[in-house]
Amino acid sequence: MARTALVVGASGIVGSATATLLRENGWTVHGLARRPVDQPGVLPVAADLQDAAATAAALRDIRADAVFITTWLRQDTEAENIRVNSGMVRNLLDGLRPTGSVRHVALVTGLKHYLGPFEAYGQGKLPQTPFRESQGRLDVANFYYAQEDEVFAAAARDGFSWSVHRPHTVIGKAVGNAMNMGTTLAVYATLCRELGRPFRFPGSAAQWNGLTDMTDARQLARQLLWAATTPEAANEDFNIVNGDVFRWSWMWGRIADWFGLEPAPFDGTVIPLEEQMRDDAAVWQRIAGRDGLAEHDLSRLASPWHTDADLGRPIEVVTDMSKSRRLGFTAYEATDDAFFDLFARLRADRLIP
Repeated sequence: MARTALVVGASGIVGSATATLLRENGWTVHGLARRPVDQPGVLPVAADLQDAAATAAALRDIRADAVFITTWLRQDTEAENIRVNSGMVRNLLDGLRPTGSVRHVALVTGLKHYLGPFEAYGQGKLPQTPFRESQGRLDVANFYYAQEDEVFAAAARDGFSWSVHRPHTVIGKAVGNAMNMGTTLAVYATLCRELGRPFRFPGSAAQWNGLTDMTDARQLARQLLWAATTPEAANEDFNIVNGDVFRWSWMWGRIADWFGLEPAPFDGTVIPLEEQMRDDAAVWQRIAGRDGLAEHDLSRLASPWHTDADLGRPIEVVTDMSKSRRLGFTAYEATDDAFFDLFARLRADRLIP
């Protein structure tokens, strides 16, 4: 059966991986972004979701069977995150309503559902790990909850099914993305090699020694497609990680080896990447110019603040996948392979030397 999808945030890490997988499975794909980029086989839709009238106009002729919401806008406070991001979801679904074509809406959020928003990250009483969907919401304002509520309300009103997907830190390729650990670490390793700096783990002892997991963007895309086409997955929330667990004390050496570096010993001292990379913009420009790289602006490749937030957590974070496994989702991705594949793609696309 021919299917048509609208991927919201199609130029981002998750959106681009989702659009690629849908195309490979024979879907017609519309890709919505404020400033669409050229993506093979994706029909661009330019819209600012903060503008309800402009969004409705941009969506007037789109008849999507499934909608994948993979974007958000970071604001200075959680109150503003809630106002802006819930409004964007509301404007999107209101703009799609006149066609009556939508059968399923998938919303991508994340583990801050369990950990709390950035203003209260890892604070207060947290649920036990591994995180399970049955643990529900924290008693704290969170824009993820507000986004969910907009989807639930529109689904009840317009009669489509929904799914919510909660990845851990996502590994994938995109330029200009605000949350991009894989490319951030690739850029950091490149700078360490260039300057002879120690390749030093920037985070906490809890993360260095504890178990953790991550989510390849392609693994998340697989679950999004599965949930949109599996009746048993309708109206459910799902965690989504690669399926393996690791300790950063092991993974850091694996990443160092890929870049030909010796990992620095970790003594428990937290030295954030934001501090280590603060004055590196000019160095990156020099590297990019010398090696003919495609992106000279360090800020469009690296997001040290977000990597610091993940690697600086004072608690162990692992995720349970039993719910979707029981319903038939069995895809798996080894996390070290996910990193290595990303690094190879970054090099092939001249984003790192």
